[in-house]
Amino acid sequence: MATQKLYAGAKLRETRTRLALTQKEFAAKLGVSLPYLNQMENNNRPVSTTVVLALAQEFGFDVTELSTGDSERLVSDMREAMADPVFADASPPLADLRLTASNAPALARAFLDLHRAYRQTHERLASLDEALGREDSRTQPSPWDEVRDFFHYCDNYIDAVDRAAEHFAQGAGEQGIRTHAMHTLRAAGITVKSQACDTTRFFDRESRILILSNRAAPETQTFQLLLQIALLHQDKLLEATLDLARFQTEEARSIAKIGLANYFAGASLMPYGAFLAAAQATRHDLELLAHQFGASIEQVAHRLSTLQRPSAKGIPFFFVRVDQAGTITKRHSATRLQFARFGGACPLWNVHQAFETPGRFLRQLAETPDGVRYISLARDVSKPAGSFGAPVRRFAISLGCEVRHAHDLVYADDLDLTNPKAYEPIGISCRICERKDCHQRSVPPLERRLTIDANERGLLPYRVD
Repeated sequence: MATQKLYAGAKLRETRTRLALTQKEFAAKLGVSLPYLNQMENNNRPVSTTVVLALAQEFGFDVTELSTGDSERLVSDMREAMADPVFADASPPLADLRLTASNAPALARAFLDLHRAYRQTHERLASLDEALGREDSRTQPSPWDEVRDFFHYCDNYIDAVDRAAEHFAQGAGEQGIRTHAMHTLRAAGITVKSQACDTTRFFDRESRILILSNRAAPETQTFQLLLQIALLHQDKLLEATLDLARFQTEEARSIAKIGLANYFAGASLMPYGAFLAAAQATRHDLELLAHQFGASIEQVAHRLSTLQRPSAKGIPFFFVRVDQAGTITKRHSATRLQFARFGGACPLWNVHQAFETPGRFLRQLAETPDGVRYISLARDVSKPAGSFGAPVRRFAISLGCEVRHAHDLVYADDLDLTNPKAYEPIGISCRICERKDCHQRSVPPLERRLTIDANERGLLPYRVD
């Protein structure tokens, strides 16, 4: 695949503004002319090698940040939004969307917020009998979606929380993180009890008693101990992070706080430096990593997708969790592959097959319509409640990366990476997938003309031109 030119005008403007430099001063420090800098900031020219080196030498800038996935995420999200039938034939070409995402990201996000508000209003009107008379029927993003987008556009990496968790984990020494967590809670006057109960964790602030379900798996119990430590000992850090996020509702802020506490717990259980080194040493073997860090397969897969610390990045993975209906319940991608914001994932993706083969890893070589090839790993992660008759929560997860990183994955061994026929053609969602001959297509693609012939029936009742 041809090397792509680097257009990072928004990042350059953001860096210059943060440094409080004029264009003239910034151009002088980068060793380029003022007109040339102006052209780069407006994405009329790609960022040159000279500028990349100057950013690193003059400002200690992590140049990998220039190619972060924000632009690709915005393009993917806007394409999905424009696939809404409300836009009919008004959809702009892909080139215009890319130009907006790179030159005016704030405008792109404002458009996405507006479309999300429209969808929610439309859904409320569709169920008017339920919405009538409710005081909370105002137009605003759902708290859950707002929090999900916060983590999505942070690249699923929260530096201050991650480093605080790593610092806490370093205090464990040879006693282990679980014992360290228990000692920390007891030192704070908290009694930890394990007993049979329906809730995984319950903390009584008055009695200072923390109850963990003895039906939960050991790695879940350890995770919950660390989560409680985050809520008690890292409250100021979590609140400061939430202040910067500027959530629109208290509900979103509360959900995000739990999300940040979960992040702290995962980062304590699998501290960044040690986990990154172990991942590289084991060639990202999820089972070995789970055993080494006392974590679950899902926790390990999720943690691998967060290894995006500047100057110490891991492989850019995508991570997704789906339920049995195919609905995405967790999603993140540090790759060019972005998931649908609404609805489910492509039915040709191996994550859906994981429910049919519990306890096994499924491997898939896949290619998206833009020609990028990936290796995808899928597995079911059923969560039994621990008693007869209790409901079993069934999910499947997928972890993957671009195939150029395949030599760093144990799961790529013996796969025929050079054979084009080995790659399954997958997409993001049917409305923005340009494939003409997909036998699993549910709706026509947005940007293609259709031919309908009553005398002919192929894979689809229409032909995509």
